[in-house]
Amino acid sequence: MSMGWNEHTPIYRQLKDKVVGMILDGVLKTGDALPSVRQIAAEYQLNPITVSRAYQELVDENLVEKRRGIGMYVTEGALEKLLATERERFVQQEWPAMLERIRRLGLDLEQLMRSAPAGAAR
Repeated sequence: MSMGWNEHTPIYRQLKDKVVGMILDGVLKTGDALPSVRQIAAEYQLNPITVSRAYQELVDENLVEKRRGIGMYVTEGALEKLLATERERFVQQEWPAMLERIRRLGLDLEQLMRSAPAGAAR
């Protein structure tokens, strides 16, 4: 897990987003253990409370579960839940802005799809 922090978003949020991305990308799968709070805190020179806060948000969203004394694990259905949430967010928030930009630039959606890099449009 490599991290480059930006100053505009709280670190706990960036860390949470990184774990979410790893689940979406299939790097972390159902039942996989997350690195320990201590390990992440030491590796990235973070306060353990910051790491715990990120992990707690993942627990609160039922994406990971705490197993007392042994760590945090990706829950069953986490990927499906994330995909549904991210798709909804994209359709409601990002897609309308993209369509508006496409319209303003006078671009044609079909032409854009044809010119997309190989593998980008499945």
